[in-house]
Amino acid sequence: MKALHMLSIALAATISAPAMASSLPPLIPMPAQITPQKGTLTIANGATIALPENDNGAQTAAQLLIEKVVKDRGLTLATGTRGVIHLIRDASLPGDEAYRLEVTPKGVTLAAKGDAGLVYAAMTLAQLLSPDAHIGAPVRLAAMQIADAPRFKWRGVMLDTARHFMPISAIQTTIDQMAAHKLNTLHLHLTDDQGWRVEIKRYPDLTRIGAWRTPPSAGGAPGEKVGGFYTQEELKALVAYAQKRGVTIVPEIDLPGHAQAAVAAYPDIGVLGARPEVSHDWGINPYLFNVNDHSVTFIKNVLDELMAIFPSPMIHLGGDEAIKDQWQRSPEVQAKMKSLGITSENAMQSWLIDQLGTYLADHGRRLIGWDEILEGGLPPSASVMSWRGDKGAVEAANQNHDVVLAPAPTLYLDSVQSRRADESAGRLFVVTLADLYAYDPFPKGLAADKAGHILGAEITAFSEYLTTPRGVQHVMFPRLDALSEVVWSAPAQHDWQGFLTRLQPQRLRYAREGINDADSAFAVDFALQVPRSQLLTAKQGTVAIASQSAFGQIHYTTDGREPTARSPLYKEPVTVRLGQVLKAAAFDGDRPTAKPRAFDASPASLLYWGSSQMVACPKGALGHRIPLTAEAPDGSPVFNVNLFDDCSMAPAVPTDAPRKFTVDVARLARHYGLAYEKTKELWHYNTSPHGELVMRIGGCEGDIPGGGPKGQVIATFPLPDPATAPNRFTFNGTVPAGAGDQNVCMLFTAPNDGPYYTVAALQLEPAQ
Repeated sequence: MKALHMLSIALAATISAPAMASSLPPLIPMPAQITPQKGTLTIANGATIALPENDNGAQTAAQLLIEKVVKDRGLTLATGTRGVIHLIRDASLPGDEAYRLEVTPKGVTLAAKGDAGLVYAAMTLAQLLSPDAHIGAPVRLAAMQIADAPRFKWRGVMLDTARHFMPISAIQTTIDQMAAHKLNTLHLHLTDDQGWRVEIKRYPDLTRIGAWRTPPSAGGAPGEKVGGFYTQEELKALVAYAQKRGVTIVPEIDLPGHAQAAVAAYPDIGVLGARPEVSHDWGINPYLFNVNDHSVTFIKNVLDELMAIFPSPMIHLGGDEAIKDQWQRSPEVQAKMKSLGITSENAMQSWLIDQLGTYLADHGRRLIGWDEILEGGLPPSASVMSWRGDKGAVEAANQNHDVVLAPAPTLYLDSVQSRRADESAGRLFVVTLADLYAYDPFPKGLAADKAGHILGAEITAFSEYLTTPRGVQHVMFPRLDALSEVVWSAPAQHDWQGFLTRLQPQRLRYAREGINDADSAFAVDFALQVPRSQLLTAKQGTVAIASQSAFGQIHYTTDGREPTARSPLYKEPVTVRLGQVLKAAAFDGDRPTAKPRAFDASPASLLYWGSSQMVACPKGALGHRIPLTAEAPDGSPVFNVNLFDDCSMAPAVPTDAPRKFTVDVARLARHYGLAYEKTKELWHYNTSPHGELVMRIGGCEGDIPGGGPKGQVIATFPLPDPATAPNRFTFNGTVPAGAGDQNVCMLFTAPNDGPYYTVAALQLEPAQ
């Protein structure tokens, strides 16, 4: 491993980043060492793969190669006794995941000691055999030698199947992509307040009751129950599917908090004896597992069945966000703490973690949990997954515990990728592709002699806002590509511009495989260089165009036609006339890197403020971007919402003349378990039964409804009864003439125990 690391440093030291981007094959993740050789080899339809006799691992790698190449290139390969592609075993390689790939004019050799190494070698060759957009054409490979091995042991993806159930087929698709990118750990979040997804035969109500929830209502009758679960046989088959692809599945049973679905099924394992419903609220809920003998035995029995399904060395037991109110109010728990000499509820959680960690260790397994399990001390064998930044990772490693990095928001896929109006739902922490690529799993402040405790890193797809498999794909790809290079390739191999170049053929593979990858990093954005009012009055203005990654060349049109690589090249802000539609896209050669986007300079568009163009009140960014319903299908509209203040503001609204307006309102379920943060929610006094929408010019400063020095109330609309009104409705009024551009504040005074309201859009009419 050390030799490979030194070779990679030497390679990077002798080839500059631009040269690396242009001279090396477009592989992700970048291998440790690539040595060009003389000559070429053409692989055409019908090429054969020769295998060692009676080698099941080699047979699996060959089959995966065949399946991948026919999808991504349209070439049909086959196994045979003689072949142009040879899979062999090489016991001298450093570890089961290392591999060697050699291309000569006579053939290709894939060598590895372990099965995983053969799979990774096959996936590297599959990328070499699909370098461009040509389907079915033979591929001419340059002769080369590749020597490769991973930087980190744990290269992971977490799927949250508890908040939104995910079918087995969708998980298999994720596993396929993990194998293609040399990621080796799938962390399955199987239980939470909103659902219990794994069949436990000793406790059938965990899935009969705990796997199903009633969706939250924003008014009217609640919908039918939603959910699902996996049988043990389905999960065993999934484990086998993953193992063939070099992926270990680590199951998570979250405890002692996030336990509401379990307590809904079996109230006797809870603290206060109440039977709640399976939660439909995201965030933090109060239900905990008890710490009495009955509850601990229950958990151990669950672990027995879990270990029989999942052979992974580690079992994840959560430990996060367990607010201790129920324990504090329980005489039984307090008595147990006293009998054990435990003086705090955090220490009580550590006692429980220690009991379960010992139980797992007795069965040859290790416990891993979120970094809250550090609070109060850890059993020696426990490992920590650090999500609240890197601090927990440093603390755990310095205490000689192994660590996996998964810090929010950088490695949280529910962070949005841009503030574009067409971005999907998520938390409004913008985490770009560049942010993830720049992340280093070695935390600052870690002592050099503790570095060996850093196992690696994983991206997490918590699914409160990810309602469908395609939604998960949108937030995962191509950010998964960035992670794969971060955790596989040595830092000297990291090259942002080279990565973007190598990502283009990978995105073609996604298209061929039906993967819904996001183009957020490559989509163009438009910035009007003058106030909207000036463009309306002067009849023209300039618009700047840029993309997040600055990759490729931007071409544009102003006549409404779709841009091509032969359209005008963007060099400076473009002058547009009132009524024109500016369209643009960035191109890599002749191919667009994203679908074209448009800037509409019509009066109606200039007088439109969508949800993404609103800002929070009184200042700052809105906190969440959420769909109209908790189970929204693909393509559903999403809305920016501030969970702590039902208020938003449209900036710089022209008020040179009276203008009629329409405000589009969305009513959303208030389904957020905010724990102690609920005290921070603002309530604006309502003067009608269901509250009002209060609109005023001059911003959101000052008292409502009287207005501050800059505020003038221009309209007040009573809100309809949520029990009978639809979730989308409009109000109409007139913005009076004012002095120049004004901020328009839109504030809802609905009671805090009812639904959320947000402004979906504000549309003004052009002045007459």
